[in-house]
Amino acid sequence: MIELILGGARSGKSLLAEQRAAASGLAVTYIATAQAGDEEMARRIAHHQSRRAEHWALVEEPLHLAEVLTAHAAADRCLLVDCLTLWLTNLLYAGSAARQAEAGEEVNCALLAFETSALLDCLPHLPGRVILVSNEVGLGIVPLGAATRLYVDDAGRLNQSIARIAQRVSFVVAGLSMELKSPSL
Repeated sequence: MIELILGGARSGKSLLAEQRAAASGLAVTYIATAQAGDEEMARRIAHHQSRRAEHWALVEEPLHLAEVLTAHAAADRCLLVDCLTLWLTNLLYAGSAARQAEAGEEVNCALLAFETSALLDCLPHLPGRVILVSNEVGLGIVPLGAATRLYVDDAGRLNQSIARIAQRVSFVVAGLSMELKSPSL
């Protein structure tokens, strides 16, 4: 089963994903996409690490998510990916897309397009359970910067694509989950 959990910053989406992974009864592999580029981000990562069960496996992968999912998926395993929007940011800045957007140039998102396509192609074929966490960034104002607008647009498209594939989609606000799509709805 593919599950997408959406929410804003500090909405409780990661905690809900962790609870659902633990409740799955399956062995859990936590796939972290964050990179500690500064002390503040290192503190955020440490906060997430402190909540994880010690017996969970951990894979850190900032770019090649489909490859890692394919390698670790199994019928008796739950993969928890936290989070898609950090992964998207990594892809935009690993290539030249963010720089091109800020320079007002035509944006070439070859790395993003390749990795996103690979993710969307592999998800429906993965055995076991996959829980994907992503920020819903489209509820606020339209950002001023070109790179940030590119990010918001791509995050919205990515979330829509994953939601179409997922059997369950939840939206978390103030620690409360709303089911948008589920096998029982």
